[in-house]
Amino acid sequence: AFSFFHCTTTFNSSSSRSNKEAESMGAPSFEPLRDIISGAIMAATSVPQLIAYAETVGYAGYRGLSTAGPPLLAWGVATGSPWMNAGVTSLTAVMAKTDLSGEAYVAEYGEEEYVKLVAAYSLYVGVASIVMALIGFGKLAQKAPTAVKTGFKWGCELGVLSSALPNGLYAFGSTLKANVATSVFGDVVKTVKGVVPGATGVSGVCNILYAVTNPQTWDVVAALLFISCTLFVMKGKAYLPKSLPPGSEVVLATAAATAFSVFYGYEGGMVGEIPTLDSDAGLSIGPIKIPIEVMDIKGLLNVPIAERCFGGSMVKLFITAAIFSAINFLSIVGIASGFESDNNVKWAAPRELIAQGVSNIAAGAVGSAPVSGSMSRSLVSRMTGATSKLACIITALLWIYMMPYMSVMSPTPKAALSAVIVSAVVKNVVMPKKLLALKGTDFIVGVGTAATTAITSPTLGFGAGMIMYIVISVAAGKDSKKKVA
Repeated sequence: AFSFFHCTTTFNSSSSRSNKEAESMGAPSFEPLRDIISGAIMAATSVPQLIAYAETVGYAGYRGLSTAGPPLLAWGVATGSPWMNAGVTSLTAVMAKTDLSGEAYVAEYGEEEYVKLVAAYSLYVGVASIVMALIGFGKLAQKAPTAVKTGFKWGCELGVLSSALPNGLYAFGSTLKANVATSVFGDVVKTVKGVVPGATGVSGVCNILYAVTNPQTWDVVAALLFISCTLFVMKGKAYLPKSLPPGSEVVLATAAATAFSVFYGYEGGMVGEIPTLDSDAGLSIGPIKIPIEVMDIKGLLNVPIAERCFGGSMVKLFITAAIFSAINFLSIVGIASGFESDNNVKWAAPRELIAQGVSNIAAGAVGSAPVSGSMSRSLVSRMTGATSKLACIITALLWIYMMPYMSVMSPTPKAALSAVIVSAVVKNVVMPKKLLALKGTDFIVGVGTAATTAITSPTLGFGAGMIMYIVISVAAGKDSKKKVA
């Protein structure tokens, strides 16, 4: 153990020097050993997120593990960034679930059909990304108004919080939903949806309000697990040895909760059985056997996604997929722009938008939800000394080939996984500093976008935000002209 931590400390100090050099020299020099170590750290520390975000999408957590590798592998091949990572994020998870009415779809058609639906949607998002890159949208996306982006981010984070609370404060998430349905909040949901049928987000907002105002309905054990894990993930890093790699607090919290589940017979919601592929299954490329299950692409193209989710309109499906792609790309713009300003690492918007498209097509091929750039994983990649995109390729390969050993996560309480999600967003939801810092008409646009995104859906919220920005900007322009006259 000492030798590992000693090596990690030495590695981290040398990577720190490399990052300082990168600030003035651009991308760091290629050092494969650093990339291998960084990729291994990323693979280990991201496992709880993979499971948690799959739960957010609306299907079994193990699917997050079994489908994470191929999209990241495709991303690693296509991207030009040495640090940027991609995968299902809290944002893409909640957007996909909202756009596809995930809970209602699973209730009516079952989880297997929902997986096909999500996979088909990923394909459409991937194709839309590539088309948009070819027509020059990449550069246009960099000019999206700050007020709209800020409000949209807060609204989505509230949606992420609402998706995590049911399994966090209750032994089973269905308990909260049943309680809300029979309360005054259930009447609010019916009223709002009666006026705005697309207001799927109002259910999540009411879930939060009910849970916060009715703590007597919480499951004691689940709530204690959830709250303690959330606090540890948020605050534990300050008390851990500096030699531990970033993200260790997530691994430790999840491991402790899993041990508690095993030794004390936890009876709440858990990850459950993680299926493994048959020895003959998988993808063969010459003598190389890749243990991944590829879906029937032709079958995915025949999934009735337009008929069941978009009123039978292929046009509406394509527009929604394009908006999803555009919003996704804003995350990539933010990450890449940050690396450019901090480390002088240049990037090309068209290339990264194509990388987003390629990785989403790969996601669809294996049954994953749409993917996008992950800020947290990208920052960890930089902090752990990655020097090239080989690091995320190593992470992807480890996820693919270590899948047979992931059954160790089967008894992990969903309350702990909810804590991983909540710890990433709760601080900004409770105290949205960037949103409150907006001034004048930007504040109106930001708050309006945030509220619309939270109550309706991310797609409608972003669109409404852009309309508000344009209308207010035009009106403000006319007023200024009158004053000048």
